[in-house]
Amino acid sequence: MNEAFQFAGAVLVLIAFVLSQAGAMRLHDYSYLLLNFVGTAVLGASALVSRQWGFVVLDAVFAVVSLTSLFRRALGALRGVPSI
Repeated sequence: MNEAFQFAGAVLVLIAFVLSQAGAMRLHDYSYLLLNFVGTAVLGASALVSRQWGFVVLDAVFAVVSLTSLFRRALGALRGVPSI
């Protein structure tokens, strides 16, 4: 079961990466940030269950950065600041 979560999380992160590289998604798009956040959160949780501490740290940092960017983007939109 844990492997299914790992696979799903990896697919989400890879979808965001491939679409951004293809020019179909920008790094500051909500969809890119959300895919990265959910994917890395799932991968981090899976790593935590498996006690793979290096991956816990890596995925936690990615998830926090993605979530922070999502909040900044949302706050900017509320204040009327145009997106990048």
